[in-house]
Amino acid sequence: MKPLFLLSILMTIAGILAGHAQENHIRFGTEQKFDDLIAGTKAEGNTLQWVNVNTDDDTWRTEDNLLVCKGKPIGVMRSEKQYENFILQVEWRHMEPGGNSGVFVWSDALPDPKSRLPGGVEVQMLELDWVNLNTRDGKKPPIAYVHGELFGVGGVKTIPDNPRGERSKSIENRAKGKGEWNAYTVVCVDGTIKLSVNGKFVNGISKSTIKKGYLCLESEGAEIHFKNLRIVELPTGVTSQNQMATIIE
Repeated sequence: MKPLFLLSILMTIAGILAGHAQENHIRFGTEQKFDDLIAGTKAEGNTLQWVNVNTDDDTWRTEDNLLVCKGKPIGVMRSEKQYENFILQVEWRHMEPGGNSGVFVWSDALPDPKSRLPGGVEVQMLELDWVNLNTRDGKKPPIAYVHGELFGVGGVKTIPDNPRGERSKSIENRAKGKGEWNAYTVVCVDGTIKLSVNGKFVNGISKSTIKKGYLCLESEGAEIHFKNLRIVELPTGVTSQNQMATIIE
């Protein structure tokens, strides 16, 4: 084979691979160091890059300042890097009754083959009608289920502030329904998580067995929109290797 012909083939393959990699990344949200925030430097922060883990190429898309998830198939996209101690702010709204989604913190970003969802601590985002559409044996699930539950997934253990079994439920119901924007502030420090729903802290967990990992946004059957996602990285803590998710190369 002639060298120039071989070079042409290799360049074509490289171009295809580069294009595919770019398609699997979405730029959305900002990241800033706490020290930079206090010092007043890098005011706009760095743009976050997200990697499609196990959803379709068209599951996620950006429209102006929105991230739109069509909800199908079930799966996640993950942050490009891992986070340990941080504050996450994000606004979200469901576009269908009973919509299901969430964000995983300290996640391994390795989906279970059956559920298609990864391990980590899930911060639940359910539309209010979910309890009406999931009646079992004539009984509705607790209304607190749709107002920001926190729970470990994939073997991750936590201690709930407000137990509902192994999950922690919000002590006040504050989430809004279909088409309305909800604002979450999620403070994650040294295995403890505190969740504010629409301006008030109402839920939390502690002593998570995982304290560093990826962020994952969840696609779980219904269209959901996100906006104004911001991460403020806090100083690191004393975290052992077995308390960290494995880095994905």
